[in-house]
Parts: sequence; C-alpha cells; structure tokens
Amino acid sequence: MTSTLRRIIDCFSDCSGCKTCKGNARQDMLNMNQDTNCTPMLTQGVRLHIQDRYVVMDNGIVQVSLSKPGGIVTGIRYNGIDNLLEVRNKETNRGYWDLHWNEIGGKGIFDVIQGTSFRVIVENEEQVEISFTRTWNHSLEGKYIPLNIDKRFIMLRGSSGFYSYAIYEHFREWPGFELGETRITFKLRKDKFQYMAVADNRQRYMPFPDDRSNGRGIPLAYPEAVLLVNPLDQRLTGEVDDKYQYSCENKDLRVHGWICFDPPVGFWQITPSDEFRSGGPLKQNLSSHVGPTTLAMFLSSHYAGKYMVPQFEAGEPWKKVFGPIFMYFNSAAYGNDPLLLWEDAKIKMMVEVQSWPYSFPASEDFPKSEQRGNANGRILIQDRYISNDCVIASGAYVGLAPPGDAGSWQMESKNYQFWTQANENGFFSIRNIRPGDYNLYAWVPGFIGDYRHEAVITIISGCNIEMGDVIYEPPRDGPTLWEIGIPDRSAAEFYVPDPDPKYINRLFVNHTDRFRQYGLWERYTELYPEGDLVYKIGVSDYRKDWFFAQVVRKIGDNAYQGTTWKIKFELDNVDWNGIYKLRVALASATLAELQVRVNDPNSNRPLFTTGLIGRDNAIARHGIHGIYKLYNVDIPGTRFVKGENTIFLKQPRCNSPFQGFMYDYVRLEGPPTPC
Repeated sequence: MTSTLRRIIDCFSDCSGCKTCKGNARQDMLNMNQDTNCTPMLTQGVRLHIQDRYVVMDNGIVQVSLSKPGGIVTGIRYNGIDNLLEVRNKETNRGYWDLHWNEIGGKGIFDVIQGTSFRVIVENEEQVEISFTRTWNHSLEGKYIPLNIDKRFIMLRGSSGFYSYAIYEHFREWPGFELGETRITFKLRKDKFQYMAVADNRQRYMPFPDDRSNGRGIPLAYPEAVLLVNPLDQRLTGEVDDKYQYSCENKDLRVHGWICFDPPVGFWQITPSDEFRSGGPLKQNLSSHVGPTTLAMFLSSHYAGKYMVPQFEAGEPWKKVFGPIFMYFNSAAYGNDPLLLWEDAKIKMMVEVQSWPYSFPASEDFPKSEQRGNANGRILIQDRYISNDCVIASGAYVGLAPPGDAGSWQMESKNYQFWTQANENGFFSIRNIRPGDYNLYAWVPGFIGDYRHEAVITIISGCNIEMGDVIYEPPRDGPTLWEIGIPDRSAAEFYVPDPDPKYINRLFVNHTDRFRQYGLWERYTELYPEGDLVYKIGVSDYRKDWFFAQVVRKIGDNAYQGTTWKIKFELDNVDWNGIYKLRVALASATLAELQVRVNDPNSNRPLFTTGLIGRDNAIARHGIHGIYKLYNVDIPGTRFVKGENTIFLKQPRCNSPFQGFMYDYVRLEGPPTPC
C-alpha cells in the first residue's frame, strides 16, 4: 500500500484539517482514481432505454440491464466486459432481490422477487431512478408474502456503479407471516472473478463452484462445508470450502467483493449504513463466497436462530426501507497491481459512508439528512469495586434502537437501529437518526451486562438531543475473587486449537481469526478423550487451558456425551452467612443447557440451570460468538469450604456435535463489603 493511500485511509474519517493531511484527504480521494487508473472520469449524462422486455441504465461508464417488469439485473457491461454477471445462468439467477418467508406456523418459501409493474421515478441527465413493484391482494394468499414490494434502482452521472433499495409494506388488514431472510444477490462470471476480498486479512483465490460437485468435492458435516479433493486448481486440493468462514459482523461489513485479473476489474458491494440491518453492530452475516457470489444481507437468522425471525401478526401494519446499497465497479491499467482495486474500493466505501444519508433517493420513505435527528452525550461506568469515581467508558458501543429490555437490540429485526462507538473520553454522537421513539442502549468492552436508558427518546426532524452524562452500573454485588476471560462478548481470547490437517483452509493458518477453521469442535475429544477440562485458578491460563467452546465428546459414530468442566480454586476464608455471586457470560449457545453445581458433582438437582437455550449455531458456523447471555448465580456461603473448592459447569445435552456453549467471561464475586 502506498504511503499516500495509507494517509488517506487514516485521515478520512475525521478530515477537517488535521496536521497529518492538512484537510486534503477528501480531495486526495477524488484524485485517487486517476492515480491508480481506476474509474474513467467521463461526463456523459445518464440515459434510460426502455424496451419491450428490458430496461437499460447507461451513464457512459457502466450499463445495467434489468428485466421488465421483473426488475432482475440481467446484465452489467463495464470496461469492455459485455456482462460481469454469469452468462451461463438463467436471467433470473444473476442479480436479484430475494426473501425467505412462511405463513405463521407454515413451511418456508424461497422467493426471487419479480416485479409486476414498472415505472420511471426520475429521468434526467444527472440521475435515473426506476421502480419495479409487486403488489399483494388476497387472491395471492399462500403464494406470495403479504407485502407490497417496491424495488428501486438508481444511476448517477459520473458514477461507476448503481444503487438499489426497496420498500416493504404490510397493511393492517392483511394476514400475518414470518420473514426469515431478505437480501440482494449477485452471481458473477466464474471465468472472470476468481479472487475474493472480504477484509484486509481475508482475501484469496477461491475455488470454482464446480469444485463443490460430486467427484471434485466431498460434503462434510453439513452441506455448506465441502472438502476439495480434485479441484480445477490443484493447489486447493485438501482445503475446505465453507461460506460461513467468510461471515462478518455488521460493523465490519461495509465493502466486499471480487477481482478479475484479465482485464483488471473489481466488483464491490458497499453498504454505507447499518440502520436497516437487523440485530445491531455485532450481528454476523454472510458476505461473498464461492459462486462467485456477493450478498447484501438485510435480515437473517444466522448466528441468532429462530428468535431473530420477525413475526408479523394480522392487523399489524409495517413498512421498512432496506438500503440503498451501492454496487461499485473499478478497473486498473494493465501492468498495475490489480489488488489496488481493493484499496480503491475501501476508499470509495468511506466516501459512501460519509455521504450517508444519501440526498438523491426519490422515495419519501427515505428521510434526508435535514429530516433526521442527532443524539450526543458521554458514557461513564460506576463500579465501586473498581473506583470510587466514575470511570470513562472509552470504546463503548452506544445505540438507539426500538424500545425494549436491556440487550433486546440483539434480536430486534423489524425496525431501525443507529450505533456508534464512544471515543477515548467516553463521548458519543449518534447522527442521522430517523424520526421515531427509541431507547438508548450500550455495552462496554471490559464490563459485563447491558445498559438501557429508561426514558424513551423521541427523535424529530432536525433535533439535536443532548443526553449529558449517561452512567452505567454493570452488574456487581461484591469484590472479584477470580475471573476467567475478557468480557468482550467473544470467545476469541480462549484456546483455539489448530485444525485437523485433513480439514484446513490455508487462509486462516496463523491468522487472527483462526477460529474460522472447519471442524474445531472435534478437537475437544482429541484433547480430552476421557476426562473433561479442569481449570485451576492461579495456575491455569485461559489463553491456553480454556477450550474456546464447551462442546460434546464424541464416543462413536453419531454418538456423543455431555461434558462437565471444573473450575478449582482456593478460599482461605469463607463467609458462611454471606451470598457469593457467580457471573457467567455466554458468547454463544446452541440447543444446550448450563448446569452449575458446587463441590458436589453428583447432586441430583443443580444449584442453577439455564434450561434449554440457544439456537445460534455459532460452533458449526465458525462465528466465535452468537447471542450474548448473562447469568447471575447466587451461591450460599455454606456451599463452600476453606481450602480447595470446585465449581462444576455441566452441559448434558448431546444429540448433535454442535450442541454447546462459547463462554465470554466467568467471574466469582465475594459477598458485599461495606463502602
């Protein structure tokens, strides 16, 4: 990466004239395309060609063809390539909006959304916006989801790409339904796009889709995972391909896509805002994967389970705008490093983020900047066992989401959320919030639990709400006697084993995301073939001695047994009249049960049980976390003895290799002490 490019990336997010770039980062970005011979700077106006079966948007840089009135993207012409999309696919399987839904209690239905009516919304030399709608009536009950869907596509003068957004609307008098997933999908040409980039440290040459077929690939524990035994590129022999290995958290899922090397062309999907995506900043979604496929995920139950699926009752009106997102194309001159296209895509992504909310969408359902509001404040931590004074909550995640309980934003999927991170002094500014009623939520890395401001915050057009100091008191009853892990809602700090050499993805060898390797759940049985994990406070190191997931032990073909982990610790003194508190923060749970026993592993009734919890499937999907859960267990002092004590953490359910937990953090507190 050039020094100029690095300076631009470092400075752009706060470019008001800092000493580093002297306010020139934005201008440097405008010049960068010329520096790298990326997008040609043409000034032709936007033209719209309406034919019998197709509509074509053309601005002289890119030409996009869509079916009429279906609104399926059938072709993208750019930089001398007649079509960036897979020409071998049917036209309905190239570029499309889709959804997965069901009647309440019914069977799931996959639907590639086809419009039934076409109209022009805006047409001039600066901008074209077109609409493909599908309206619902009772004659369609059971066949189509009871929504009116308006898909929009926008092209701007001089823009190397196009935008798309959609408006979904359910009327009060219509029947109920569940919406499991909705997204935009693009299937690219496999003879052109073979290099995928999801992040700086997650990019590689990818297998061909043919490599996943019989004779070239062997399905593993679930259909998405395939062992490549005879791939077209023999260098990939012995690797595992699994689309879930390329999942990302919403907060990091801003740009991803593919590079063609001949000619050097990039195809990128840019999501400039998370406001319309479900589940908040930590929700994980699919990105790009073998196909070559690129996705813009708006709503899904991945890494959350059925609890994330919104249910709309009969009599419940609902409307939501998904997007706009930007499909960006760039190119480089022969002889230049094609990987610079990824760097340019990141720059373009930051330009799009800074431009949010866009001023050009024509729908009144998409409020412009002046129609939105802002909220500002500072977040502090109050924990007397750490300090008598409030502690600055630097790096806290602070957001506005629909009213609910603390932490409810994790499962919220019907409406909009707006998040930011507090700076090093705890100050936060949440900008461009849609009008509506919200709760203020927060969580702070390094501290357990969730914050919720009790008062409902009403955002109106043009408001600027000053929250002042927001004080979060994390759960705490007494002093810390011991702790395991880091309270950051992830199990990444624990011991993640090397993969079985037979099931490897070379991208993740010696990688910070080594947990994304396939089959790591099976390594537990190899490391603990008979006895389970024992962790000794003051002796063991959670980075080496605490397995990243409490999974089942394999005892035969399709046969498993539950596991019981032991935490051993010394107590020099015991307050037999006091109540101790065990805090167990789970980063993930999948059809599992946590039972807690103290000093008696064989007691018929555990001191505490969660019952059956979790459907996030993060163990199988390499997610390192799913839905955060915090459990607080009262332990009477009479359960302890002076000297060595043992807490038993049992997970008894064992019908599948993927049942279990990922721990975030475990802490034992002593009884409360005087201030």
